[in-house]
Amino acid sequence: MKFAIVGCGLIGQKRAKALAGRHTVTVASDVVMPRAEALAAEWAGARAEADWQAAVASPDVEAVIVATTNDYLAPVTRAAIEAGRHVLVEKPAARNVRELLPVMELARRSGVHVQVGFNHRYHPALRKAREIYESAALGELMFIRGRYGHGGRAGYEREWRADPKIAGGGELLDQGVHLIDLSRWFLGDFVRVEGCMGTFFWDMPVEDNGFLLLRTAQGQVAWLHASCTEWKNMFSFEIYGRHGKLQIEGLGGSYGIERLAHYHMRPEMGPPETTIWEYPGEDRSWELELADFASAVAGQPVRAPGLLEAHAALEAVETIYRNSRS
Repeated sequence: MKFAIVGCGLIGQKRAKALAGRHTVTVASDVVMPRAEALAAEWAGARAEADWQAAVASPDVEAVIVATTNDYLAPVTRAAIEAGRHVLVEKPAARNVRELLPVMELARRSGVHVQVGFNHRYHPALRKAREIYESAALGELMFIRGRYGHGGRAGYEREWRADPKIAGGGELLDQGVHLIDLSRWFLGDFVRVEGCMGTFFWDMPVEDNGFLLLRTAQGQVAWLHASCTEWKNMFSFEIYGRHGKLQIEGLGGSYGIERLAHYHMRPEMGPPETTIWEYPGEDRSWELELADFASAVAGQPVRAPGLLEAHAALEAVETIYRNSRS
């Protein structure tokens, strides 16, 4: 496919790299033109475009990757759908549910494929965890415990993620939605959302920590914590079933080697049978996600996260925001 990339920062560059060898970038657009020009220069025949509306409507574009700040995710996605383009939009897909609903309706009527960048589903440890879960080796799931955090950096409180007008919220919208999406992937829909948020360290008007307690209709629980005061970057996701436990640690890079442990309970209980997998290689989640996107566009049955998953994550986050304000 021929892609336009709108937003040529770190994530846009990762998305572009994942296209190499299979697809083509024809247009790169960014509010900072040198970034667009640098990305376009990596693709033969690609051009830089300051006007993102012109980029998504360009006749030599079949699909659009939206990797902008949160305030532009929904507007760019809407314009791309209206132009008949397939869309891969970064999470959380909008700043809030109100922004997302018109996009969902437009996508439903248009027939184009819209996928949301919950790329953590494509990390090897989580894919293996899903495989084990689907084999019924864990038995009935009971609860999930998830933690995800980074420590920010000098000046973090002055970046766009600290501005509610641009970001729409704080850490719950940044890393928290990944934890919510992964929990729904294993447990299903949540009917009860509780929790709180706080700004403990950073001098900014959005939360730097969010705590969630999510429950399904069957009483299963996800207990989640997203933080940007985690001074050593960390990712931990534990899935508890009646017959065993899966524990995922690390995402590579500064989060440590990605690792999955399967603790299978013996009938007599006691110490479990333990199997451990480690994934020290390069993060290929972006490529695998793109492969699912291309397959879905081609009409193949793919279980890729879309606007419904984004809506569910945003609803959970907004419930915490409303409760915290009241």
